[in-house]
Amino acid sequence: MRDDSSRAPVAFANDIEAFLGFIGLERGLAKNTSAGYRRDLDQAAAFFARRGVANWRSVTGDHAAAWIHSLSAADYTVASLARKLSALRSMARFLVREKQRDDDFTALLTGPKPARRIPHTLTEAEVTRLVAAPSGGGPRALRDRALLELFYSSGLRASELASLMLQQVDLQQGFLRVFGKGSKERFVPIGARARDALEVYLVSGRPHLVRPHTGSQFFLNHHGRALSRVALWMIVKAHARRAGITKPVKPHALRHSFATHLLAGGADLRAIQEMLGHASISTTQIYTAVEPQRLLDHHAKFHPRNRERKGK
Repeated sequence: MRDDSSRAPVAFANDIEAFLGFIGLERGLAKNTSAGYRRDLDQAAAFFARRGVANWRSVTGDHAAAWIHSLSAADYTVASLARKLSALRSMARFLVREKQRDDDFTALLTGPKPARRIPHTLTEAEVTRLVAAPSGGGPRALRDRALLELFYSSGLRASELASLMLQQVDLQQGFLRVFGKGSKERFVPIGARARDALEVYLVSGRPHLVRPHTGSQFFLNHHGRALSRVALWMIVKAHARRAGITKPVKPHALRHSFATHLLAGGADLRAIQEMLGHASISTTQIYTAVEPQRLLDHHAKFHPRNRERKGK
């Protein structure tokens, strides 16, 4: 049985609050991330307290290992287990840093490693059909065309695209000023085709969507408000269907396609990391697995010896 609803006893709770305050200031974590840390640490603290542990200073490596073992016996995913262990490691290091402990009680712990999934991407031909799918010269068609072009040109996250403001876009210089995870600022280039589509939308599309209450949101719905992430997903899905793309297409597929196609074209991995806003190069390296996989698929499909085997 899961015990996600467990709350940390007071003897543990004060240190958890101090830890969350520290990482909030140092890392600028999003509210959802901070809330996740709290749930995981509350759960660990409740587990330790039920086993007679007085506070964080009394937790041993055996206690921590017992908690991880109990989670492994429950129905948590590998990713959830890895996240909970990460939260506990961060807490242990914080206690050492604050001189509340002399040792890191998680130092010898090992946990499951999440399988790294190869991102779903579109081919260049599919992207071409997708961005051309919005037809006509109406404001929504102009908006959708600009949105899809920018999505593929910049590799923004769906949340970053939906919340984009006019003052973040510099069409003259050809770049975006983006605030990503942890409010970290980065500059992302805008491709020529995306710039053209954005200019047309700003001149001939957006003014027709503006309402008296409209602010400086870049992409507007028919009520004159910013597009939601759900609306963004629906727009991408509708145009993928219109383009005759049968595979499932989610907004993030355009971000993945952006990175994969840049890498296939010879772009430097560090430059892709910077444009995507990844804190670690290891996150960006997942795209290096996509191109070899494509080669394997082509080999399996087109090599004559493979075709002969299929015919048997």
